[in-house]
Amino acid sequence: MALAGPGGLPINPEEQDNYEEIEKQFAVKVVEHMSTYWAILEKMPGSKLRLTKFDDDIHAHFNREFPDFDLKATINEDDMKSKEGKERWRNFINEYENKVEDFNFGTMLRASAATEYGEQETIFAVRMQFYAIEIARNRAGLNDWIYEKAQKAKSS
Repeated sequence: MALAGPGGLPINPEEQDNYEEIEKQFAVKVVEHMSTYWAILEKMPGSKLRLTKFDDDIHAHFNREFPDFDLKATINEDDMKSKEGKERWRNFINEYENKVEDFNFGTMLRASAATEYGEQETIFAVRMQFYAIEIARNRAGLNDWIYEKAQKAKSS
């Protein structure tokens, strides 16, 4: 699967040199994304949050393609990135190529809805995997604890 580079142009990571500055810029973007999402979840229950204008479609599509995905379980990254897992996700992700901006940008995803972001608690994913899983978690109310914890800390 190709990732998007500057200007959204596809790049093949296996054909690219390792540029330290690009890696730093990517890391900054990923941290900004994680921080922003977490801050939103602290201000609003995930069950009331919309991440895209396509949330309903993404959620229905995710449920059709991954009916056995256990939202409460910790994601097994090896299964997700196995040959079969990559193929299933690639087919899912590519449906959004002309619909969702930055659909295949890399990002970080919490392996479990029950944990905060942390070095051991996150996995590398592409934006559509993040959207699909986080929309489903939000709809199931699995991220509401973040808002509740933040409100409790605020009132203490």
